[in-house]
Amino acid sequence: MLKLLPFLTFLRQRAGLLAALSLATLSACGGGDGGLSSGRGGTLQLSLTDAPACGFDKVYVTVQKVRVHQSSSAADTDAGWSEISLDPVLRVDLLTLRNGVLATLGSTPLAAGHYTQMRLVLGSNGASTPLANSVVPTGSPEVALTTPSAAQAGIKLNVDITVQANQLADFVLDFDACKSVVRAGNSGQYLLRPVVAVVPRLVSGVRGSVDASIASGSTVVTLEQGGTVIKSTTPDSAGMYLLQPVTPGSYDLVVSAPGRATTVVTGVSVASGAVTTLSTSASGLNPPTSAGGTLAGTVVTGSLPIDATVQVTQALSMGRSITVARGSVDASTGAYAYLLPIGAPLVAPYVAAPTALSFAPDPAAAARYSLAVSNAAGTVKRAGPFTLTAGGTLTTNFSFP
Repeated sequence: MLKLLPFLTFLRQRAGLLAALSLATLSACGGGDGGLSSGRGGTLQLSLTDAPACGFDKVYVTVQKVRVHQSSSAADTDAGWSEISLDPVLRVDLLTLRNGVLATLGSTPLAAGHYTQMRLVLGSNGASTPLANSVVPTGSPEVALTTPSAAQAGIKLNVDITVQANQLADFVLDFDACKSVVRAGNSGQYLLRPVVAVVPRLVSGVRGSVDASIASGSTVVTLEQGGTVIKSTTPDSAGMYLLQPVTPGSYDLVVSAPGRATTVVTGVSVASGAVTTLSTSASGLNPPTSAGGTLAGTVVTGSLPIDATVQVTQALSMGRSITVARGSVDASTGAYAYLLPIGAPLVAPYVAAPTALSFAPDPAAAARYSLAVSNAAGTVKRAGPFTLTAGGTLTTNFSFP
Protein backbone atom coordinates (compact mmCIF):
# COMPACT_ATOMS: atom_id res chain seq x y z
CA MET A 1 0.00 0.00 0.00
CA LEU A 2 1.13 3.58 -0.56
CA LYS A 3 2.54 5.50 2.34
CA LEU A 4 -0.16 8.05 3.22
CA LEU A 5 1.91 10.78 4.92
CA PRO A 6 4.53 11.12 2.15
CA PHE A 7 1.75 11.30 -0.41
CA LEU A 8 -0.10 14.04 1.51
CA THR A 9 3.18 15.96 1.74
CA PHE A 10 3.64 15.47 -2.00
CA LEU A 11 0.16 16.91 -2.68
CA ARG A 12 0.85 19.95 -0.48
CA GLN A 13 4.12 20.60 -2.30
CA ARG A 14 2.40 20.23 -5.65
CA ALA A 15 -0.33 22.69 -4.69
CA GLY A 16 2.23 25.20 -3.41
CA LEU A 17 4.28 25.11 -6.58
CA LEU A 18 1.21 25.44 -8.76
CA ALA A 19 0.12 28.53 -6.85
CA ALA A 20 3.60 30.04 -7.13
CA LEU A 21 3.64 29.53 -10.90
CA SER A 22 0.22 31.09 -11.54
CA LEU A 23 0.44 34.33 -13.49
CA ALA A 24 -1.19 37.46 -12.22
CA THR A 25 -1.38 39.45 -15.46
CA LEU A 26 -2.91 38.07 -18.64
CA SER A 27 -3.98 39.74 -21.88
CA ALA A 28 -5.89 38.52 -24.91
CA CYS A 29 -5.16 40.04 -28.31
CA GLY A 30 -6.31 39.75 -31.87
CA GLY A 31 -9.72 38.23 -31.22
CA GLY A 32 -11.89 40.85 -29.52
CA ASP A 33 -14.17 39.15 -27.03
CA GLY A 34 -14.56 36.12 -29.31
CA GLY A 35 -18.31 36.75 -29.44
CA LEU A 36 -18.72 36.05 -25.70
CA SER A 37 -20.82 39.14 -25.14
CA SER A 38 -23.43 37.80 -27.57
CA GLY A 39 -23.14 34.19 -26.39
CA ARG A 40 -21.39 33.01 -29.55
CA GLY A 41 -17.92 32.45 -28.05
CA GLY A 42 -16.10 30.37 -25.51
CA THR A 43 -12.80 30.49 -23.64
CA LEU A 44 -9.46 28.77 -24.21
CA GLN A 45 -7.35 28.14 -21.10
CA LEU A 46 -3.77 26.86 -21.30
CA SER A 47 -1.24 25.41 -18.86
CA LEU A 48 2.29 24.04 -19.20
CA THR A 49 3.77 20.75 -17.94
CA ASP A 50 6.82 18.62 -18.72
CA ALA A 51 8.17 15.10 -19.08
CA PRO A 52 11.55 14.17 -17.53
CA ALA A 53 14.78 15.51 -19.03
CA CYS A 54 17.73 13.21 -19.72
CA GLY A 55 20.92 14.15 -17.88
CA PHE A 56 19.92 17.67 -16.83
CA ASP A 57 19.28 19.21 -13.43
CA LYS A 58 17.36 22.22 -14.78
CA VAL A 59 15.88 23.23 -18.13
CA TYR A 60 14.68 26.83 -18.33
CA VAL A 61 12.48 28.27 -21.06
CA THR A 62 10.95 31.75 -21.28
CA VAL A 63 7.40 31.90 -22.64
CA GLN A 64 6.22 35.22 -24.07
CA LYS A 65 2.90 34.28 -25.64
CA VAL A 66 0.79 31.52 -27.14
CA ARG A 67 -1.18 32.15 -30.36
CA VAL A 68 -4.01 30.12 -31.93
CA HIS A 69 -5.65 30.13 -35.36
CA GLN A 70 -8.42 28.19 -37.07
CA SER A 71 -6.30 27.62 -40.19
CA SER A 72 -3.42 25.14 -40.05
CA SER A 73 -1.70 27.01 -42.91
CA ALA A 74 -1.98 30.56 -41.57
CA ALA A 75 1.27 32.52 -41.57
CA ASP A 76 2.34 34.35 -38.44
CA THR A 77 1.50 37.72 -40.10
CA ASP A 78 -1.99 36.71 -41.28
CA ALA A 79 -5.15 38.07 -39.71
CA GLY A 80 -7.31 35.92 -37.45
CA TRP A 81 -4.84 35.12 -34.67
CA SER A 82 -5.83 35.22 -31.00
CA GLU A 83 -3.25 35.02 -28.27
CA ILE A 84 -2.45 34.73 -24.61
CA SER A 85 0.30 37.24 -23.89
CA LEU A 86 2.24 36.83 -20.64
CA ASP A 87 3.15 40.05 -18.81
CA PRO A 88 5.61 39.60 -17.26
CA VAL A 89 7.00 36.77 -19.36
CA LEU A 90 7.28 33.38 -17.67
CA ARG A 91 10.77 31.92 -17.18
CA VAL A 92 10.19 28.46 -15.75
CA ASP A 93 12.30 25.41 -14.96
CA LEU A 94 10.50 22.69 -16.90
CA LEU A 95 11.78 20.02 -14.51
CA THR A 96 9.64 21.46 -11.70
CA LEU A 97 6.55 20.73 -13.81
CA ARG A 98 6.23 17.00 -13.17
CA ASN A 99 4.02 14.71 -11.11
CA GLY A 100 0.90 16.60 -12.13
CA VAL A 101 2.28 20.11 -11.44
CA LEU A 102 1.12 22.69 -14.00
CA ALA A 103 2.16 26.28 -14.70
CA THR A 104 -0.84 28.38 -15.69
CA LEU A 105 -0.30 30.32 -18.91
CA GLY A 106 -3.67 32.06 -18.93
CA SER A 107 -6.87 32.23 -20.93
CA THR A 108 -8.46 34.16 -23.78
CA PRO A 109 -11.97 34.47 -25.24
CA LEU A 110 -12.35 32.85 -28.65
CA ALA A 111 -15.05 32.63 -31.27
CA ALA A 112 -16.69 29.22 -31.19
CA GLY A 113 -15.11 26.91 -33.74
CA HIS A 114 -12.31 24.47 -34.54
CA TYR A 115 -8.69 25.59 -34.05
CA THR A 116 -5.90 23.68 -35.79
CA GLN A 117 -2.74 25.74 -35.33
CA MET A 118 -0.92 27.00 -32.25
CA ARG A 119 2.29 29.03 -32.01
CA LEU A 120 4.42 28.89 -28.86
CA VAL A 121 6.49 32.09 -28.76
CA LEU A 122 9.64 31.93 -26.64
CA GLY A 123 11.83 34.79 -25.49
CA SER A 124 15.31 35.14 -26.94
CA ASN A 125 18.72 35.03 -25.26
CA GLY A 126 20.01 38.60 -25.55
CA ALA A 127 22.31 41.08 -23.86
CA SER A 128 19.83 41.74 -21.04
CA THR A 129 18.56 38.15 -20.83
CA PRO A 130 21.52 35.88 -21.75
CA LEU A 131 19.94 32.88 -20.03
CA ALA A 132 16.30 33.33 -20.99
CA ASN A 133 16.47 29.75 -22.27
CA SER A 134 19.16 27.67 -20.60
CA VAL A 135 20.11 24.27 -19.25
CA VAL A 136 22.07 22.97 -16.26
CA PRO A 137 23.67 19.66 -17.25
CA THR A 138 24.18 17.32 -14.30
CA GLY A 139 27.56 18.18 -12.75
CA SER A 140 28.11 21.24 -14.98
CA PRO A 141 27.33 24.98 -14.83
CA GLU A 142 24.35 26.63 -16.48
CA VAL A 143 24.71 27.34 -20.21
CA ALA A 144 22.47 29.12 -22.72
CA LEU A 145 20.29 27.05 -25.03
CA THR A 146 20.62 27.78 -28.73
CA THR A 147 17.04 28.26 -29.91
CA PRO A 148 15.70 27.98 -33.47
CA SER A 149 14.94 31.21 -35.29
CA ALA A 150 11.31 30.10 -35.44
CA ALA A 151 11.08 30.47 -31.65
CA GLN A 152 10.64 34.24 -31.97
CA ALA A 153 7.93 33.95 -34.65
CA GLY A 154 6.37 31.06 -32.75
CA ILE A 155 7.03 27.33 -32.78
CA LYS A 156 4.25 25.80 -34.86
CA LEU A 157 2.12 23.14 -33.19
CA ASN A 158 -0.65 21.22 -34.92
CA VAL A 159 -3.64 21.07 -32.59
CA ASP A 160 -7.21 19.80 -32.56
CA ILE A 161 -9.15 22.15 -30.29
CA THR A 162 -12.88 22.76 -30.45
CA VAL A 163 -14.19 25.82 -28.62
CA GLN A 164 -17.91 25.70 -27.91
CA ALA A 165 -20.14 28.68 -27.10
CA ASN A 166 -20.19 29.63 -23.42
CA GLN A 167 -17.81 26.78 -22.48
CA LEU A 168 -14.19 26.47 -21.35
CA ALA A 169 -11.72 24.55 -23.51
CA ASP A 170 -8.97 23.62 -21.04
CA PHE A 171 -5.70 22.30 -22.55
CA VAL A 172 -2.14 21.54 -21.46
CA LEU A 173 1.11 22.09 -23.39
CA ASP A 174 3.15 18.99 -22.50
CA PHE A 175 6.82 19.90 -23.10
CA ASP A 176 9.11 16.89 -23.63
CA ALA A 177 12.45 18.18 -22.33
CA CYS A 178 14.17 14.83 -22.94
CA LYS A 179 13.60 15.12 -26.70
CA SER A 180 13.78 18.92 -26.81
CA VAL A 181 17.32 19.48 -25.50
CA VAL A 182 20.10 18.13 -27.70
CA ARG A 183 23.83 18.11 -27.01
CA ALA A 184 26.08 19.47 -29.78
CA GLY A 185 29.16 17.23 -29.62
CA ASN A 186 32.02 18.42 -27.40
CA SER A 187 31.33 22.10 -28.11
CA GLY A 188 29.69 22.62 -24.72
CA GLN A 189 26.59 23.88 -26.51
CA TYR A 190 23.06 22.59 -26.31
CA LEU A 191 20.27 23.06 -28.84
CA LEU A 192 16.60 23.59 -28.05
CA ARG A 193 14.30 21.75 -30.45
CA PRO A 194 10.93 22.01 -28.73
CA VAL A 195 8.81 18.86 -28.78
CA VAL A 196 5.41 19.82 -27.40
CA ALA A 197 2.11 17.94 -27.34
CA VAL A 198 -1.17 19.78 -26.74
CA VAL A 199 -3.60 17.63 -24.76
CA PRO A 200 -6.87 18.18 -22.87
CA ARG A 201 -6.52 18.98 -19.19
CA LEU A 202 -8.03 15.96 -17.48
CA VAL A 203 -8.29 14.80 -13.87
CA SER A 204 -7.69 11.17 -14.82
CA GLY A 205 -4.24 9.67 -14.25
CA VAL A 206 -2.15 7.13 -12.32
CA ARG A 207 -0.31 7.51 -9.02
CA GLY A 208 1.94 5.25 -7.00
CA SER A 209 5.37 5.05 -5.40
CA VAL A 210 8.84 3.60 -5.84
CA ASP A 211 11.28 2.74 -3.09
CA ALA A 212 13.21 5.73 -1.73
CA SER A 213 16.47 4.06 -2.80
CA ILE A 214 15.61 4.70 -6.46
CA ALA A 215 13.73 7.99 -5.96
CA SER A 216 16.02 10.11 -8.14
CA GLY A 217 15.91 12.07 -11.36
CA SER A 218 17.40 9.08 -13.17
CA THR A 219 14.38 6.88 -12.48
CA VAL A 220 11.65 7.26 -15.08
CA VAL A 221 8.02 6.12 -14.81
CA THR A 222 6.03 5.97 -18.05
CA LEU A 223 2.51 5.15 -19.18
CA GLU A 224 2.51 3.46 -22.57
CA GLN A 225 0.11 2.09 -25.16
CA GLY A 226 1.52 -0.41 -27.64
CA GLY A 227 5.06 0.63 -26.75
CA THR A 228 4.35 4.33 -27.37
CA VAL A 229 5.05 6.59 -24.40
CA ILE A 230 1.94 8.61 -23.59
CA LYS A 231 3.05 10.24 -20.33
CA SER A 232 6.22 10.09 -18.25
CA THR A 233 7.60 11.53 -15.03
CA THR A 234 10.24 11.06 -12.35
CA PRO A 235 9.37 10.30 -8.71
CA ASP A 236 9.81 12.96 -6.05
CA SER A 237 12.29 12.58 -3.18
CA ALA A 238 9.81 10.45 -1.22
CA GLY A 239 9.31 8.12 -4.20
CA MET A 240 5.81 9.35 -5.08
CA TYR A 241 4.77 9.83 -8.69
CA LEU A 242 1.66 11.11 -10.44
CA LEU A 243 1.06 10.72 -14.19
CA GLN A 244 -1.57 13.27 -15.13
CA PRO A 245 -3.41 14.34 -17.29
CA VAL A 246 -4.10 11.04 -19.06
CA THR A 247 -6.97 10.14 -21.38
CA PRO A 248 -9.12 7.29 -19.96
CA GLY A 249 -8.07 3.88 -21.28
CA SER A 250 -5.75 0.94 -20.67
CA TYR A 251 -2.00 1.45 -20.25
CA ASP A 252 1.22 -0.34 -19.40
CA LEU A 253 3.20 1.31 -16.60
CA VAL A 254 6.98 0.96 -16.97
CA VAL A 255 9.59 1.81 -14.31
CA SER A 256 13.20 2.18 -15.50
CA ALA A 257 15.99 2.83 -12.98
CA PRO A 258 19.79 2.68 -13.46
CA GLY A 259 21.25 -0.67 -12.38
CA ARG A 260 17.81 -2.21 -11.82
CA ALA A 261 15.62 -4.62 -13.75
CA THR A 262 12.76 -3.02 -15.66
CA THR A 263 9.39 -3.27 -13.87
CA VAL A 264 6.11 -3.41 -15.79
CA VAL A 265 2.45 -3.32 -14.72
CA THR A 266 0.27 -4.30 -17.67
CA GLY A 267 -3.30 -3.26 -18.41
CA VAL A 268 -3.55 -0.38 -15.93
CA SER A 269 -7.11 0.89 -16.14
CA VAL A 270 -7.69 4.65 -16.10
CA ALA A 271 -11.29 5.84 -15.72
CA SER A 272 -12.72 9.23 -16.61
CA GLY A 273 -12.45 11.76 -13.80
CA ALA A 274 -10.45 9.45 -11.51
CA VAL A 275 -6.85 8.80 -10.54
CA THR A 276 -5.89 5.11 -10.45
CA THR A 277 -3.76 4.13 -7.44
CA LEU A 278 -1.36 1.23 -7.88
CA SER A 279 -1.25 -1.07 -4.88
CA THR A 280 2.36 -1.91 -3.96
CA SER A 281 4.32 -2.80 -0.87
CA ALA A 282 4.62 -0.24 1.92
CA SER A 283 7.97 0.95 0.57
CA GLY A 284 6.90 1.19 -3.09
CA LEU A 285 8.23 -0.60 -6.15
CA ASN A 286 11.82 -1.74 -5.61
CA PRO A 287 13.18 -3.65 -8.65
CA PRO A 288 16.12 -6.02 -8.09
CA THR A 289 19.60 -5.00 -9.19
CA SER A 290 20.78 -6.02 -12.63
CA ALA A 291 24.01 -5.96 -14.60
CA GLY A 292 23.88 -3.99 -17.82
CA GLY A 293 24.96 -3.95 -21.45
CA THR A 294 25.09 -1.05 -23.91
CA LEU A 295 23.41 -0.35 -27.24
CA ALA A 296 25.34 2.37 -29.07
CA GLY A 297 26.00 3.78 -32.52
CA THR A 298 25.70 6.84 -34.73
CA VAL A 299 23.01 8.28 -36.96
CA VAL A 300 23.78 10.16 -40.19
CA THR A 301 21.13 12.32 -41.84
CA GLY A 302 23.17 14.18 -44.47
CA SER A 303 22.82 17.58 -42.79
CA LEU A 304 23.89 19.42 -39.65
CA PRO A 305 22.74 19.74 -36.95
CA ILE A 306 21.64 16.10 -36.90
CA ASP A 307 17.96 15.83 -36.00
CA ALA A 308 17.07 12.24 -35.07
CA THR A 309 15.62 10.35 -32.12
CA VAL A 310 16.25 6.83 -30.82
CA GLN A 311 13.71 4.53 -29.16
CA VAL A 312 14.78 1.33 -27.36
CA THR A 313 12.02 -1.27 -27.06
CA GLN A 314 11.66 -4.68 -25.42
CA ALA A 315 9.19 -7.39 -26.45
CA LEU A 316 7.55 -9.22 -23.55
CA SER A 317 6.63 -12.88 -23.91
CA MET A 318 2.91 -12.06 -23.60
CA GLY A 319 3.07 -10.22 -26.92
CA ARG A 320 3.34 -6.69 -25.55
CA SER A 321 6.14 -4.28 -26.46
CA ILE A 322 7.44 -1.60 -24.08
CA THR A 323 9.75 1.38 -24.50
CA VAL A 324 12.60 1.30 -21.97
CA ALA A 325 14.68 4.28 -23.18
CA ARG A 326 14.43 7.11 -25.71
CA GLY A 327 16.07 10.38 -26.61
CA SER A 328 17.74 12.52 -29.26
CA VAL A 329 21.11 11.74 -30.80
CA ASP A 330 24.05 14.13 -30.44
CA ALA A 331 23.34 17.03 -32.81
CA SER A 332 26.97 17.26 -33.98
CA THR A 333 28.12 13.63 -34.10
CA GLY A 334 24.86 11.66 -34.29
CA ALA A 335 26.07 9.44 -31.45
CA TYR A 336 23.77 7.61 -29.05
CA ALA A 337 24.37 5.13 -26.22
CA TYR A 338 22.03 3.43 -23.74
CA LEU A 339 23.06 1.26 -20.79
CA LEU A 340 20.28 -1.32 -20.36
CA PRO A 341 19.57 -4.03 -17.78
CA ILE A 342 20.22 -7.63 -18.88
CA GLY A 343 18.13 -9.09 -16.05
CA ALA A 344 14.64 -10.34 -16.82
CA PRO A 345 11.96 -7.65 -16.57
CA LEU A 346 9.44 -8.08 -13.76
CA VAL A 347 5.83 -8.09 -14.98
CA ALA A 348 2.54 -7.93 -13.07
CA PRO A 349 -1.01 -7.70 -14.40
CA TYR A 350 -2.94 -4.76 -13.01
CA VAL A 351 -5.37 -5.40 -10.18
CA ALA A 352 -7.36 -2.71 -8.40
CA ALA A 353 -6.23 -1.60 -4.96
CA PRO A 354 -6.10 -2.76 -2.22
CA THR A 355 -5.12 -6.07 -3.82
CA ALA A 356 -1.33 -6.26 -4.05
CA LEU A 357 0.40 -6.54 -7.41
CA SER A 358 2.05 -9.90 -8.07
CA PHE A 359 5.27 -9.69 -10.11
CA ALA A 360 7.00 -12.50 -11.99
CA PRO A 361 10.18 -12.41 -14.11
CA ASP A 362 9.90 -12.71 -17.90
CA PRO A 363 13.11 -14.65 -18.73
CA ALA A 364 12.35 -14.84 -22.47
CA ALA A 365 12.65 -11.04 -22.68
CA ALA A 366 15.88 -10.77 -20.67
CA ALA A 367 18.67 -8.77 -22.36
CA ARG A 368 16.78 -8.57 -25.69
CA TYR A 369 16.16 -5.13 -27.18
CA SER A 370 15.28 -3.51 -30.51
CA LEU A 371 15.95 -0.05 -31.93
CA ALA A 372 13.75 2.40 -33.83
CA VAL A 373 15.38 5.57 -35.18
CA SER A 374 13.39 8.49 -36.63
CA ASN A 375 14.67 11.46 -38.63
CA ALA A 376 13.13 14.94 -38.81
CA ALA A 377 10.89 13.90 -41.72
CA GLY A 378 9.37 11.11 -39.65
CA THR A 379 11.06 8.27 -41.55
CA VAL A 380 11.68 5.31 -39.20
CA LYS A 381 14.42 2.68 -39.49
CA ARG A 382 14.48 -0.38 -37.22
CA ALA A 383 17.04 -2.93 -36.11
CA GLY A 384 17.09 -5.91 -33.76
CA PRO A 385 16.29 -7.67 -31.60
CA PHE A 386 19.76 -7.76 -30.07
CA THR A 387 20.90 -9.82 -27.10
CA LEU A 388 23.15 -7.88 -24.72
CA THR A 389 25.80 -9.28 -22.39
CA ALA A 390 27.00 -7.91 -19.05
CA GLY A 391 29.52 -5.13 -19.69
CA GLY A 392 29.30 -5.60 -23.46
CA THR A 393 28.51 -3.06 -26.19
CA LEU A 394 26.62 -3.69 -29.42
CA THR A 395 27.09 -1.02 -32.09
CA THR A 396 24.43 -0.28 -34.71
CA ASN A 397 24.69 2.67 -37.11
CA PHE A 398 21.87 4.24 -39.13
CA SER A 399 21.93 6.40 -42.25
CA PHE A 400 19.18 8.58 -43.77
CA PRO A 401 17.84 8.94 -46.36
